[in-house]
Amino acid sequence: MSAALRPADPTNSRIVAAWLARTPRSAALAEQAGALFPSGITHDARLQDPYGPFIERAQGGHKWDADGNRYVDFYGGHGALILGHAHPAVTARIAEVAGQGTQFGASHPLEVHWATQIKRMVASAERIRFTSSGTEATLMAVRLARAFTGRPKLLRFKGHFHGWHDHMTTGFASHFDGTPTAGVLAGVAEGVVLAAPGDAAAVAALLATGEVAAVIVEPTGASFGQVPLRPEFLHTLRRMTEAQGTLLILDEVVTGFRIAPGGAQAAFGVRPDLTTFAKIVAGGLPGAAVVGRKDVLDLLDFAETRRSGREKVGHQGTYNANPLAAAAGLAALSIIAAEDVTGRAEATAARLRAALNDVLADERLGWAVYGTSSGFHLFLNPARREVDAHRFDPHAVTMDELKSPTARLLSRLRLALLLNGIDVNGRLSGFTSIAHDDADIAAAAAALRASVRMLREEGEV
Repeated sequence: MSAALRPADPTNSRIVAAWLARTPRSAALAEQAGALFPSGITHDARLQDPYGPFIERAQGGHKWDADGNRYVDFYGGHGALILGHAHPAVTARIAEVAGQGTQFGASHPLEVHWATQIKRMVASAERIRFTSSGTEATLMAVRLARAFTGRPKLLRFKGHFHGWHDHMTTGFASHFDGTPTAGVLAGVAEGVVLAAPGDAAAVAALLATGEVAAVIVEPTGASFGQVPLRPEFLHTLRRMTEAQGTLLILDEVVTGFRIAPGGAQAAFGVRPDLTTFAKIVAGGLPGAAVVGRKDVLDLLDFAETRRSGREKVGHQGTYNANPLAAAAGLAALSIIAAEDVTGRAEATAARLRAALNDVLADERLGWAVYGTSSGFHLFLNPARREVDAHRFDPHAVTMDELKSPTARLLSRLRLALLLNGIDVNGRLSGFTSIAHDDADIAAAAAALRASVRMLREEGEV
């Protein structure tokens, strides 16, 4: 099992005891998973003490665990499900295509239609290459940038997440001094330079060395704006990179088609050289893409590299643009392009944040809820600042305060929220979709109030 507590263990926590009593089937599955998977989980973010719910089905804005408990789901498939779970148009298309085959080992019409839809929506998408995950997409973008510029280094921002490949581990959650994380070669880590988010002077100095092939950035800031960036910083990056012949990569794995139908780049008026997409781009199935300038993606082109005399960048991938991902992605993007999906999800998130802040103001905890577009983050105020929940400015708080509350409090509060029928991610952040409604907002507010009071009873706050 993933944590110290097992279903039969005694506990002094009423929250934990209530969870154990409510979820016996999830507990049994967690026990089995513990003998199969490291920590009993298949994604680091799913770690929960003593264990998280095992979900059997989902529909719209809700999901149900193996014990039949229903949750209002703000986890949102890690942000992939802006249409909600099992949107009928998307699932019908997946079912139709699945009956025709799932892997042809060949090009197929759907990949052309999917790419055409992306190109219509994203102005910077002169050429497109599909991959199977966001991690693969950022890996390809970095390789292309180095090959195109002939330069060795990648500039990243501390706390920004760009997948789990070797170039992206240092400086995300640890090793902010640039040293390699476990299993990563020192030479790889040396090819990455780190800057503090928003520090234009540091970026300018690093670019001036002439060694930086690309700057990669989450356009709304780390973890979908948990540590927010001001849009004007993106414009500064664009000016500085253009001046130095450095490529600008926007990591829109989360923000793509959520901030706006054309991505954060459309909302903020910044044209990157390369963009990485995943999550929404594949309609909730595994799928991703690198899009951008033709001359850069020409390094993947057999004819263009022969013509230019440059070495081609190799790229394979058994499930690149597989028919199911193409079908789901095309169906989802067509809906997003035709309807005000991003606006509706954003409006729901604004109402949700206001309702949750009403609760926090009433409970006088010094906490606040803030967020970008259709996202939200719960700030637990570890430094005990004077905070007005309705006027909280995350730009005035340090990255450490925004991202580093105590793990115990995070875990216990998430468990209390689950007991009260609400699921958020382990950072106490989440996403809204067009499937969420005012009843879900009211349920979330009631759950937060009940959860805070449960924590008070246990002396956790």
